[in-house]
Amino acid sequence: MATSAMTNTKTYLADVPQEFAFWVCDGQILKNLRDLRDAFAVMNDYTFTYHVNEAKNDFHNWVKDIVRDDTLATQLLRAGSPLVAVRVVTDRISFLSAKPASVPVRTPAAAQAKAPSSKSLKKPSSTQAKSPGGRKQTRG
Repeated sequence: MATSAMTNTKTYLADVPQEFAFWVCDGQILKNLRDLRDAFAVMNDYTFTYHVNEAKNDFHNWVKDIVRDDTLATQLLRAGSPLVAVRVVTDRISFLSAKPASVPVRTPAAAQAKAPSSKSLKKPSSTQAKSPGGRKQTRG
């Protein structure tokens, strides 16, 4: 099925509802991606490995499920330290801040569905013309 989605950068950068804030084990409470970036900037290895280990990746889950930024969530899966994570989040914030607030994103199937068909590009035959009302008339 052809689908078209909207990437709303303001949503990614906005505060999440209070009940969905991320509570870091060191006491920090994160409401948005800038808070996450700032937390990574001062985070020690103990705090990071409490939330990111073989059994779980709390930061990935929060970004994917609450912030709903699948791109950043995937990048956080590969971040093995707070230093790498702060760079990933900083780069993503810069990218999102540089984009227009709302950008249409088309899948290849949606773009193909919107393309005019060759039939719609054909000119009417010389024996047919359209009347002002849009109906075809045959010339005799």
